[in-house]
Amino acid sequence: RGGLGESTTNIGQVYYSQNQFLNHSAVNPVFSFLASLGHAEVETYDFFTEQRRAEIMADLYPTESVLTDSLLTTQRPHVVIILLESCGEIFADAMPRLQQLKQEGISFDRCYGNSYRTDRGTVCALSGYPSFPTMSVMKMPAKSRTLPAIARTLRQQGYATAYLYGGDINFTNMRSYLVSSGFERLIWKDDYSQQEQGTAKWGVRDDITFRTLYDEITKATSDTPMLIGYSTLSTHEPWDVPVNKLQDEQKNAFAYLDDCIGDFVDRLKQTPQWHNLLIIMTADHSISYRQIDETHAERNRIPMLWIGGAVKAPRRIGTYCNQTDLCATLLGQMALPHDDYTYSRDVLSSNYRHPFAIHMYNNGFSMADSTGFMVYDLTANRMTVNQSGDAQRLIERGKAILQTTADDLNKR
Repeated sequence: RGGLGESTTNIGQVYYSQNQFLNHSAVNPVFSFLASLGHAEVETYDFFTEQRRAEIMADLYPTESVLTDSLLTTQRPHVVIILLESCGEIFADAMPRLQQLKQEGISFDRCYGNSYRTDRGTVCALSGYPSFPTMSVMKMPAKSRTLPAIARTLRQQGYATAYLYGGDINFTNMRSYLVSSGFERLIWKDDYSQQEQGTAKWGVRDDITFRTLYDEITKATSDTPMLIGYSTLSTHEPWDVPVNKLQDEQKNAFAYLDDCIGDFVDRLKQTPQWHNLLIIMTADHSISYRQIDETHAERNRIPMLWIGGAVKAPRRIGTYCNQTDLCATLLGQMALPHDDYTYSRDVLSSNYRHPFAIHMYNNGFSMADSTGFMVYDLTANRMTVNQSGDAQRLIERGKAILQTTADDLNKR
């Protein structure tokens, strides 16, 4: 198993360098061979002829930004990307501070998670790469290291990069993905005391790691721009948080996360780093809650909020989008090309003409746009929810995206 923690051993545990040759040299070839036996090939989908697939996909994913205005005071801010564990908008009523911050920053009010698990959602957000119904790209190091990545792109612009996670960084090949995507320094559970490591089932609880994030940001200087990624973990079963504000244990955990966010932002506002700082908060994924499951559109709506001194003015953006669009939208605002982010769209660009959100769950997908919402079951090969005035078009679009992206993954 490789230890007594929550996760089993995997190839990513030995990744330690930005030089991929050194990482590959560190892998035990016997383990690598045995691990490969347990992993299936990348799935393929053949819904359409190549010509029809290309027709449906035309103009859905523009890779160039055509901007009308800028939302930032600088094109080279310090950037912090926070992935809030399981933080769907269905828990908004338990998070008043987050709602308040939406009034102060740029809020993408119709953003949807691409997937339903942390390993998948992390890749979606940090690489702008889509998810799949039954495959996790993070668990495929040979594939994931070929993806575009916001850390690698910003490193090429002189950014220092680091990633913070209070849990086991080896879980689901997270280490290999983060290292190969360009994060130079990793801060994780083993960097904390034994007492801190035991504050939650999954590792170090959020108020402690938020303090670490604050310390990392306040070390920044104007000479070297920085990118810091951070995954929270306390809003996950068994919902073991050190507060008892609400009777509902799930909402109570999100109320705790909300307090952590509010305290963190309040402290940062008093620092000189705030003036050149862009904090992007979104979720890795959402979760089902009571009767709200994959058959409900609200199940997968997540926050995406940009705040900080680098934000010119508050703004609410009601355009349908996915968390995969974070990369292209950010790079567009930084006046950096993002043509290698084939499936990430600049939501603020004038050539974003087909706003929609797609979500993959276990062997199915859902789509949402201005016409409504639909769910398609790939096992039954039929639509199971139809709340759209143009459901057939959404089905075709979803199938074409799945066929196209699976082909792309196979070629990597």
